[in-house]
Amino acid sequence: MNKEKTKQLRKSVAAFAKSDLKKSTGQLFNTIPPFLVLWFLAYQSLSVSIWLTLGLAIVAAGFVVRIFIIFHDCTHGSFFKNKKANDILGTITGMITLFPYEKWKREHAIHHATSSNLDKRGVGDIWLMTIDEYQQASKGYRIWYRFYRNPFVMFGLGPLYLILIANRINRKDARRKERLNTYSTNLMIVLLYTLMIAVVGWQAFLIVQGTIMFTAAMLGVWLFYIQHTFEDSYFEEETEWNYVKAAVEGSSYYKLPRVLQWVTGNIGFHHVHHLAPRVPNYHLEEAHNMTPPLHHATTITIRTSLESLKYKLYDPENKVFVTFKEAQRRLQTERKRPNLKPKHISFETK
Repeated sequence: MNKEKTKQLRKSVAAFAKSDLKKSTGQLFNTIPPFLVLWFLAYQSLSVSIWLTLGLAIVAAGFVVRIFIIFHDCTHGSFFKNKKANDILGTITGMITLFPYEKWKREHAIHHATSSNLDKRGVGDIWLMTIDEYQQASKGYRIWYRFYRNPFVMFGLGPLYLILIANRINRKDARRKERLNTYSTNLMIVLLYTLMIAVVGWQAFLIVQGTIMFTAAMLGVWLFYIQHTFEDSYFEEETEWNYVKAAVEGSSYYKLPRVLQWVTGNIGFHHVHHLAPRVPNYHLEEAHNMTPPLHHATTITIRTSLESLKYKLYDPENKVFVTFKEAQRRLQTERKRPNLKPKHISFETK
């Protein structure tokens, strides 16, 4: 893709980067009140059937994912035209979803600026090693990486780590505003949860809220994983890295059934989002449909997305994700390469 085509593509999508107050307000009303109603019904159903409670809690978790998409748009300054309005709503929805607004806004901005850049991994990314890095790592480091990339860990323990630990502490380089926002968000969550426990009891709270937040976090981690982990996903070193190619070829189009597309706030059009982060979630589908070059983005479905669970390492030479077994076979036949010091990347999935 030459510079002129790149410029034109970004210009075409930028036309959709306009918030619509009516649509934003409507999204608030069709998302937050239903979530509160479902929470109440799940609590009330405890006297009927625990299975009914869990079912309602899982449905409510879908609305938490949708609330997170609103939070996500606020961090990009795209949900409202007014910055202060985005900051206020982002902070509130951050409390609901257990994400500190300022912390996640900065880390997610870094993710966008470095996505698919092999030399700038580490902030807001799922931990990824190349074949060479894995081969040259110590045995203990390889075991830890295998543990991390195990689906039961990534989508089971990972969500718990994210909402209970990673989101509760700041990075060392965080500035005062970000630190205060994280502390105040943590405090408000503690106060809110204390009040809720006082009203419904700790057991009911744990069953209802625990199920909702764990399910929502698990779905969130899965969405982020699948949007950047597919066989021929784009990755390049800094000298060859291109922002537009990283967006269109390094992010997938997750084609979901209509109801799931609605629940996930159109985030399946992730290639559009990475190309133009200021496009509100409710304009992503239109931007995709009206921009023919974007139709060539890698399209995955629920069925084909499950295949991505097997991908563990990235092969920079062939520019594909591979399994551990495939990596071993390739290493046995390829020439030795210069030593690379494995990068240490924290257990964060934003």
